[in-house]
Amino acid sequence: MAASSVPDINVVALSGSLRKASYNRGLIRSAIQLSQESIKGINIEYADISPLPFINTDLEVDGTYPPVVEAFRQKILAADCFLFASPEYNYSITPPLKNAIDWASRPPNVWAGKPAAIVSAGGGFGGGRAQYHLRQIGVYLDLHFINKPEFFLNAFQPPQKFDSDGNLLDAEAKERLKLVLLSLQAFTLKLSGKCE
Repeated sequence: MAASSVPDINVVALSGSLRKASYNRGLIRSAIQLSQESIKGINIEYADISPLPFINTDLEVDGTYPPVVEAFRQKILAADCFLFASPEYNYSITPPLKNAIDWASRPPNVWAGKPAAIVSAGGGFGGGRAQYHLRQIGVYLDLHFINKPEFFLNAFQPPQKFDSDGNLLDAEAKERLKLVLLSLQAFTLKLSGKCE
């Protein structure tokens, strides 16, 4: 399939960190910039999970969800695939990300059957344990994660990877991030039957 005829795919990107200058939100901003500048056929929209209330089935009334939850669920439903940027908290994903995942998994599960990729920035293993935990959660959600390339970034190891606003500076990391997006794009097109 020629590059000019690649169908557009719509990616919803979620960050597990709510901090304004979060490095993981910075990865999403960089992914959006890369998709606009150097990858044809991929549109990335950031979904802010901070307004979601703590999951509580008492908030579900006659099979309906609070408006902010329903709007989020519709955004997930309409997406072709997902990009998760997940920091690591105590060897796992963050509470806000788990909360968002749980709301969108309430019946009907709007994650099901869709591709996803995970990127992370942090100390040590760069968020790797959180990624593996998210993959476990994805089994139940029926999410299909790309396996390669993996993207873990130690944000604190020289040279400087991010500026004070959380924007990604590192050229090599940007190139690795681009490869993740290209892999997600190819896998999404393959699963959707839009590409041979």
